[in-house]
Parts: sequence; C-alpha cells; structure tokens
Amino acid sequence: MAKQSAIRTLSAGSIGNFGEIYDFAVFGFSVPILSIHFFPGSDRTAALLSTFAVYAVAFFARPLGGLLFGVMADKVGRVKVMATTVWLMALGTAVIGLLPTYAQVGIAAPVLLVACRIAQGLALGGETTGTTSFILESAPDDRRGGWIGLTLVFSHLPNALVAGLLIALQVGAGATSYADWVWRVPFLAGGLIGIVGFWLRRNLDEPEEFKQATRRTGSKNPLGTALRAGGLRGMLNVAMIQPIQTVGSYLLLGFMYTFLVRVAKLESATALFTNGAAIVVLSLMIPIGGVLSDRFGRKRILTLGALWLAIAAYPGVYLAATGTISGALLGQLLLTVGVGLYGGACFVAAPEFFPTSFRATGHAISYQLSVAVFGGTTPFIATLLVRGFGSPLAPAYYVAFVAIACLILTQFVPETQRRAAAYVCRLDCGRQHVRRPERD
Repeated sequence: MAKQSAIRTLSAGSIGNFGEIYDFAVFGFSVPILSIHFFPGSDRTAALLSTFAVYAVAFFARPLGGLLFGVMADKVGRVKVMATTVWLMALGTAVIGLLPTYAQVGIAAPVLLVACRIAQGLALGGETTGTTSFILESAPDDRRGGWIGLTLVFSHLPNALVAGLLIALQVGAGATSYADWVWRVPFLAGGLIGIVGFWLRRNLDEPEEFKQATRRTGSKNPLGTALRAGGLRGMLNVAMIQPIQTVGSYLLLGFMYTFLVRVAKLESATALFTNGAAIVVLSLMIPIGGVLSDRFGRKRILTLGALWLAIAAYPGVYLAATGTISGALLGQLLLTVGVGLYGGACFVAAPEFFPTSFRATGHAISYQLSVAVFGGTTPFIATLLVRGFGSPLAPAYYVAFVAIACLILTQFVPETQRRAAAYVCRLDCGRQHVRRPERD
C-alpha cells in the first residue's frame, strides 16, 4: 500500500475513533455535574448511581447498533457505515449540550438525556466494528496489530484532552459559571468533530480484501452465516478474551475520576490531571501492545496483560484511594500498563477470529455484548461495591477476579497472528477458500 494511501486510511479511521470516544469521555467526566442538573436530591450517592445508570444505557444500546451497522458493513461496505455512525454520535452529543435541566422541565430532562445516550450507543456500536474491520483489512499482513493500535491512540487521547479542556473551563469560567452553563460547551463541541470526521471519510475506498470477499461469497445474509458454527466459535472466543480489557478500560475512563473526587477526596482539577495523565500513557501503551502481538503472538501478550492486571489491581486501587496526587497517579499507571498491553492484542485478535465475509457482523454481536455487560456496568458496579462494602478497595477485587478469569480463558482461544484468518472465506456450505489478496 502506498504511503499516501496508508496515511489517508489511518487518518480516516483515527478521526472516527477520536470523535466517538470524545463524546463518551465528555459524558463520563461530566457525571458529577450531570447528576446535579438531571437527578437532584439530598442523597448524592443515589444521584451518582442514577447518572452512572444513564451512562450504562448507551452500552446496552451498543449491541443493537453493532448488529444493525455490522450487517450493513458486510452488505453495503465499511465506508458507508463509518460515515453514518460519525454523524449519529456527533448529533447525540451536541443535543445533550442543549437539553433543559430537571429544574426546568422535570422528569422530561432525564428522559431526554437517556434518549441521547441511546443514540450515542447505537453509533458507537457500529463505529467500533466498522472502523476496526476497515483498518484490519487495509493493513499489511504482519502489521495488523500495529495499525489498529495506532488508530486506538485516538480512541483514548480524547479522554485526556477532555480532562484538560474541563480543567481549563473550570479555571477560566469559575466554579459557579461552570456549574451553571459552561459545562454544556464540551458537548456542543462534539458536533464539530462529526463534521471533520465525515469530511475525511466521505470518499474513502473499500479495502481490496473486502471487495474480493464480496465477489467470492456475496453478502446476502451475513447474519445467518455468522450464526452458524464457525461464526459462533468466533463469538465465543471474543467473549472469552474481551471482559478484562473492557472492565480495565472503563474503570479508568468512566469511574476513576469520580472515585478520586468522591472517595479519595481530591480536588476536581487534581483528579482530572492524574486521570488525564494516566490515559495519555494508556493511549501509548495500546499500540505497543499491538506491535508486540505482531512480533510475539496475540496470546502471549494477552496472557501478560491479564497477569499484570490480576497482580496490580489491589495496589493500583489502594494507591489511588490514598488521597494524594502521587498515589492517584501511580495507582492509575499501574492499571494502565496492564490494560494497554492487553488491549493492544485484544483489539486485533477479536476481529481476526472471523473471516472477511461476515467479520463485521460476527465481531459486532460478540464485542458489543461483552462491552455492554462488562463496560457500561463497570462504573455502576464499582460505585455500588464501594458503598456496599464500605471500602474504597472493593473495585480492586472485581478487577482482579475478571483478570484471573480471562487469564485462564485466553489459553483456550486460537492464535490468530500467523494463520491469516482475514483471508479465509467460509461459504454457506461450510467449505473454506484461502486466497492471498493482491497488494500494492
């Protein structure tokens, strides 16, 4: 693939990842202020739990979005789906910035907030699978992990950038103005990212691998094909490796900031700074994990990442709960190393479990269900555990348990690094045809 074509491909994939995760990050970091405006009441923990429940709503919409857009990606192409999802997510985010509060319209306010989160969830369900399939099928055979890892840098940097943006807005506008109306600005800015994302994606070409798979097998019923034996095996493999990556990521991205403010009693700006710094490191660790998986194999890096998290979960949460800036930073960094290494291998292995002809459909169903069950609920469960056990260390046991489970299950999935699964097309009759696509 020519250098200019590679840059264009990676840029188009990255901007979508950036926009989609920016929108989720704004909501995650805004949970404390949203709980005040949309779930007022004397019990602040109950208000936080209600807001985290709304946060989780989008994750339960993701499987539906993944199924809808996954089938479309296999039938009409990756590019059309990528252009659609970036618009839908941007719209859902911008509208949140315009919503009236509970004090203005009563119960209609949280209902409208839920509707926006559903739109975001549908979009993200299609975006993740569409972009991952597009990048995987465009990448050189021996650099799939590195390419996907590079685009995922832009799936995590928005969290750090949003943290910096919120610090600047809080300092610049003052606490009163920020709580009154300035909190809306980051949501409105999400709409602008959708415009840039669509502009970059509007004239992309489909990967040659996808074109060849479509010519050989057609794309009449990718859902039916995905639900047969080969597809179900791939979905089971995704379900076996995905949980700890999802739990670890959303502990850092959706829970830790609120934990540092509410439980560790850090100042808001300090919590944002430490969480943002940890996320920057996470964004750099994921491509390292992807490159290492290209070199040493997916299973070895998955095993290393899961083992690290099983060991580091307790000291990481313990340090974060100390209420000091150094403890918060070091504790989150301990978690970040494991999540990054594991994620770099996990994100490339998951779509490699499926052949090209129904990759988007099979990956969307299994990946989005895993994220809905383990990702959207992680902040809620972690908050509930802290309250239920009366200990700030309770989330560590949850992370360690899931890490140990995935460490064991990972040993039973196939190694996809060198089997060129991307070029295997399973026909409806169950036979396999392996063909190397032409490369520029």
